Amino acid sequence: MNKRLNYIFALCLALLFVKANAQEKITQQKYQLPLLIGKDLNPVLRLTINATTESILNGLTINIPANVTDIENVQLFTLDQDSTLITDAKLQKAVVFAKADGIKSKELQLKGNLKLKVGQNYFWLTLKLKSNADLQHSLNLTISSVVLNSKKHKVDEPRQSINQNVAIALRQHNQENVHTHRIPGLATAKDGSLLATYDARRTKGGDLQGDIDIGLSRSIDKGKTWLPMQVVLDMGEWGGLLQKFNGVSDACILVDKNSGDIYVAGLWMYGVLDKDGKWIEGLNEQSTDWNHQWRDKGSQPGFDVKQTAQFLIVKSTDNGKTWGKPVNLTKMCKKEEWWLWAPAPGAGITLKDGTLVFPTQGRNAKGKAFSNITYSKDHGQTWQTSVAATEESTTENMAVELSDGTIMLNMRSNANRTDTSNHNGRAIAVTTNLGNSWTIHPTSHNALQEPTCMASIIRHDYTQNGAKKSLLVFCNPDSKTARNYISIKTSTDDGKTWQKKILLDEWKGRGYSCLTSIDEDTIGVLYESSQADLVFQAIKIKDLL
Repeated sequence: MNKRLNYIFALCLALLFVKANAQEKITQQKYQLPLLIGKDLNPVLRLTINATTESILNGLTINIPANVTDIENVQLFTLDQDSTLITDAKLQKAVVFAKADGIKSKELQLKGNLKLKVGQNYFWLTLKLKSNADLQHSLNLTISSVVLNSKKHKVDEPRQSINQNVAIALRQHNQENVHTHRIPGLATAKDGSLLATYDARRTKGGDLQGDIDIGLSRSIDKGKTWLPMQVVLDMGEWGGLLQKFNGVSDACILVDKNSGDIYVAGLWMYGVLDKDGKWIEGLNEQSTDWNHQWRDKGSQPGFDVKQTAQFLIVKSTDNGKTWGKPVNLTKMCKKEEWWLWAPAPGAGITLKDGTLVFPTQGRNAKGKAFSNITYSKDHGQTWQTSVAATEESTTENMAVELSDGTIMLNMRSNANRTDTSNHNGRAIAVTTNLGNSWTIHPTSHNALQEPTCMASIIRHDYTQNGAKKSLLVFCNPDSKTARNYISIKTSTDDGKTWQKKILLDEWKGRGYSCLTSIDEDTIGVLYESSQADLVFQAIKIKDLL
């Protein structure tokens, strides 16, 4: 009995010793996310404190090694034992441990007095950038120490060192009374202005049919600041139907590099066709009928507005300041038996010989999706559309001219919805005769994985050591299963091989993107981010080479 009591007594002493000497486990995790000018709360890192006893958080020390002057304020939030990010919906429940304004030092002390629960306690460090923060800067904030119960604890560095890049929240949810902004297009006008196009989805986030206009934002200082939204395609209450039955979507922007004229194409839907392809009569404010061009028989053979979605185009001759009236190209280019002919969202190109090329898409006489190009050899006066680039089901695409004049079409493949094998990847085809015939490229389904999403590709010309060179730049969600890990890749051999260069946003978003050459030294990208509807980011070519 005495031996047993002695054993129990010794065990209790050991447990008390372990408890008295238990170390609070404190970790920090960083994420590759853009830091956005125009957004109040930019997530920087998540701090986790595993408290073995009830503790008091008294403070922490933050290291800011560079670009301190870009920061307007820093805040530390907690949702107690909820690990998720502080969102607008959760903001009222969040506790602000501390906030610091007017930061001037590379070492920042945040002080407070917060009781922690036993177990995991989660905190989010966020920051707000100044409106004049430099788009070429990045920040790498980390927590070096935490004070618990008046005792300082060192915090290990994050497992991965991450520099977060400064970018701009070009369009945010509910900005200017627009519910959602989607489908980015981006181009550089002849005078150097940047033009960003997008769906202004006024009342809901979903696709056509709905109250959707094509919005445009201009920047005259290479993306540092942006002018208020213009509306360049809006069919109003055409034909006696409400705006929610006259939506325009999926803009594609094209700059004629010779004349300087700019074209924006969009797809207009008038009314609603039911699942059997019959136009619904008597639509009014109370009507809840909905369908879209890719669903069921939402667009059908023929040319009439009650039969098929319409391909519209508007033109600017003053670098995007003003826009003409829409011109309908449906009868000019669409085959009557096709269910649909539509712009592919993003941007078109001007070939070396002056030919203008829009990426386009549609549904053939059997309703199957296809990708092709539509081109003009007379500076936009007349247009012709090509045959499908491949027999497989593909949709959104962008074209790029290779060094030998070949056109490469990079396409979203519907097969990738269910294929996460090594065969997953963008569909790629090339043509030497403006799409009269196509050849499948060796990299098709063999190089650029995708989760079935729109992507962007451009050729960027630059000078290095006095020599003229070119680079293909590609952007998409670098994943087979989700629209996350939005990344930029480059190719120096006309798309035969690709190298991953920059991760823009690792969290899940809607995933669409569009690239442009801002100048010889800089690439611009507009993308649907996890952090805002549309994010603009500028990247130096030296960082891609």
